Amino acid sequence: MQTRPDYYYRQSAVIPFRQDPKGLEVMLITTRKRRRWIVPKGIVEPDLAPGASAAKEAEEEAGIRGRVLPDRLGTYEYEKWGGTCVVEVYAMAVEQVLEHWPEEFRGREWVAFDEAARRVREPGLAQMIAGLPEILGERVAPGRSV
Repeated sequence: MQTRPDYYYRQSAVIPFRQDPKGLEVMLITTRKRRRWIVPKGIVEPDLAPGASAAKEAEEEAGIRGRVLPDRLGTYEYEKWGGTCVVEVYAMAVEQVLEHWPEEFRGREWVAFDEAARRVREPGLAQMIAGLPEILGERVAPGRSV
């Protein structure tokens, strides 16, 4: 049984993906100070389910809209704000990339899933990204794109 630290923040995130003719791609964004690559995430809004809250963050931070798949991919934790952030992660099929969005100061880039897994620092998140093709293969009928 997993125990929670004395103080933790509940966050949710999406791994935004698209099927490109070259293969599966993941969109990564930079942190606010552009020091490293991450996926869109934030505190779970009190009036939203975790997946919907993560979709809202994806629009604000990455300028993307799409369909969040219903099954959670997993969770990971990291230290921030003097506590522990527990992040629930979902996959999001990107349907629209906006030209302008609230946090345009962030960098964003489409990269192959294996490159995305190498770029992120959080080992748990990297594992989820690396396993994405297999997970999507189970959820997407053969011959159909997502």
